[in-house]
Amino acid sequence: MSSKQLNILVIGNGGREHAIVWRLAQSASVSKIYVAPGNGGTATDSNKVVNVPELSGSPKDFEALQKFAVDKEINLVVPGPEQPLVDGITTVFTKVGIPVFGPSAAAALMEGSKAHSKIFMDKHNIPTARFQNFTNVEDAKKHIESVDYKIVLKADGIAAGKGVLIPETKEEALKGLNEIMVDKNFGSAGDEIVIEEFLEGDELSILTITDGYTFFNLPAAQDHKRISDGDQGLNTGGMGAYAPAPIATPAVLKKIDELIIKPTIDGMRKDGTPMNGVLFTGIMLSHDKEPKVLEYNVRFGDPETQTVLPLLSEETDLAQVFLACAEHRLDSVTIETKPNMFSTTVVMAAGGYPEAYKKGDEITVKTPLPADTFVFHAGTADKDNKVVTAGGRVIAATAIAPTLRESVDKAYVGVEHVSFQGKYNRKDIAHRAFRDAAASSTKAGVTYADAGVSVDNGNLLVDVIKAKVKSTARPGADSDIGGFGGLFDLKAAGYNTDETLLVAATDGVGTKLRIAQIMNIHDTVGIDLVAMNVNDLVVQGAEPLIFLDYFATGKLDIEVAAKFVSGVADGCIQAGCALVGGETSEMPGMYDEGHYDTNGTAVGAVSKNKILPKIESMKAGNVLIGVTSDGIHSNGFSLVRRIIEISEYEYTSVAPWSKEGKTIGEEVLVPTKIYVKQLLKSINEGLLLGLAHITGGGLVENIPRALPKTLQAKVDMNKWEVPEIFKWFGSQGNVPYDDILKTFNLGIGMVLIVEEQNTDKVLANLKAAGETGIVIGSLVERKEGDHGCVVDNIDGLY
Repeated sequence: MSSKQLNILVIGNGGREHAIVWRLAQSASVSKIYVAPGNGGTATDSNKVVNVPELSGSPKDFEALQKFAVDKEINLVVPGPEQPLVDGITTVFTKVGIPVFGPSAAAALMEGSKAHSKIFMDKHNIPTARFQNFTNVEDAKKHIESVDYKIVLKADGIAAGKGVLIPETKEEALKGLNEIMVDKNFGSAGDEIVIEEFLEGDELSILTITDGYTFFNLPAAQDHKRISDGDQGLNTGGMGAYAPAPIATPAVLKKIDELIIKPTIDGMRKDGTPMNGVLFTGIMLSHDKEPKVLEYNVRFGDPETQTVLPLLSEETDLAQVFLACAEHRLDSVTIETKPNMFSTTVVMAAGGYPEAYKKGDEITVKTPLPADTFVFHAGTADKDNKVVTAGGRVIAATAIAPTLRESVDKAYVGVEHVSFQGKYNRKDIAHRAFRDAAASSTKAGVTYADAGVSVDNGNLLVDVIKAKVKSTARPGADSDIGGFGGLFDLKAAGYNTDETLLVAATDGVGTKLRIAQIMNIHDTVGIDLVAMNVNDLVVQGAEPLIFLDYFATGKLDIEVAAKFVSGVADGCIQAGCALVGGETSEMPGMYDEGHYDTNGTAVGAVSKNKILPKIESMKAGNVLIGVTSDGIHSNGFSLVRRIIEISEYEYTSVAPWSKEGKTIGEEVLVPTKIYVKQLLKSINEGLLLGLAHITGGGLVENIPRALPKTLQAKVDMNKWEVPEIFKWFGSQGNVPYDDILKTFNLGIGMVLIVEEQNTDKVLANLKAAGETGIVIGSLVERKEGDHGCVVDNIDGLY
């Protein structure tokens, strides 16, 4: 359906619906948008948009809405407000085969019943305030009198955003209880009450587009509920908002995703009421940055929608996103936001709001508006070809800019373009963000920690890893880290310095690190780092002696760094070299929090008469011995990641080839095998002519690096069993054989070149070291223009 022109029905008449219609109208895939009933803005916004003022989201219009949708060949319905969703409007359309971007009535109960949502959070261990639900007034009174903390009273049902009371004393609390449950000031919404702990901190609004499986968070917004500047006065539906809120740091958002958003979406699905549409999560962020859920809504917020939708990139087709959600395939479309942009919305209300206010006053909007400034109608109507006030929150100005300050200033310029009698708006939208920035700037001085770098954490890391690093000590090096460099005594290690050459290698782990970060497995990539370096030393006949590592990150996580260095130490122990130093670099702005990169340097020694390869001694008939790999090792991960990206699998999926039921992530993170100790005996006995470490380039490009131009390696793949992991990736990605040969090691991680008469001795040395060698081919004369390595019998591998 994504290729056809869409007819869309949007239900609602507020600022939220105007912003949705405004953005949908920009979609090349949209033919017509009908808005029931719509407002003065949707009536004049675009020639694609038509208001249907005789219909609304009320249950009395459900039958007429269904008939309208069928008659107009509607392809997608987008309900804006919560009440129609709670009333079951989704089913009205889905039962006649029309997709709806919005949850079922059962899923909408997350907003329709605060008691239900609190029970849900408790069941799924989602952080929220302490609470109890009551249907009996006397029981509720006893609870209020017994608690020793400040509380909030919430009418269970939908009360137009007004069913929440925050009493300052127990007397006020008891009075509020009476208003809700006895006087029924909020109608049947007060049949049940939630009494919960009052949370302090900063509020965040997270709008999450989801199909019940996949989800995408729009930029975190902060709303302003009170009518007057300084967050004073009565509660409103929202007097303004801004996004992204600076308090929503990458670390905070990661925590919110892990503790709240994902468990909520997974929990709703597992409870049989999957969420489709927008999950609006109101969050209180405590002073120590711990998030707790205040409430759930099951639709776009207002004025958050007017704030975040202008931040979507031009490449994001919102109509296709909504349709993909409704069809439970959100992962098939692209959703992106504009990088490094802020948005601010200022709501203009009718004089007297949120109490009594006048309607019917004419509204004028001076055009053109400044660039990247927008006006969204809410309580407006089209009357006698004039736009007039028709609600409390009348209209809003939104602006986007590269800084929050600019976006706020531009939004207020937009406000000046709008005129109507009695217009009122707050003058301090985003004041909390500027308050925090001002507080930060008035400190005695900016410290290195203020800039995002913690020297104390770096020192603590050294203390944590010292003992592990010490365990890598060997003759010639003591592995005592913390100084300015590492020393090595060649003579103490048994080398005649006049006959010894030093050999160095430096390498990294590549994009395998990204999977380690996704899986939160960090010790194995430390081994990889050592392996990639020391294997490159040993192919030159050198014994690795010392190793230094480099670890760079956006924000130092001591636990992650310690696991990584522990892996490096394990690799050094396997290789017999000493970890004598390294560098841990905290670089905010260069790397996102949770991301890191690494590099290593190994130094080894080789006697002049044992340097490999011995190219001048090689000839046709020499034997190729392969030593098995432990898996993919540390090359080809850009291909691995691409194949997973386009497949139906995740790294957390059980690997189809795994007999132990391990995940794909665990299987591909098996570290690179270190081949040092298995080869040193044959090197020292002079039995090897050359070695090839099979890394990027595979067998076909790595073996020729150890050969003279006059010889060709002929390899027979029938000589060993290619591990299933390679066959699966090859088949899953439909990878051409030529490509897979020069990307993966295919089960052979090291190739030894030996004279035929030394084959048995080398195989025996490998066996004594616990390694299995396999004769996989031989050297032949190479004709001009021929490849340096030919692999036979790959056909039919997958």
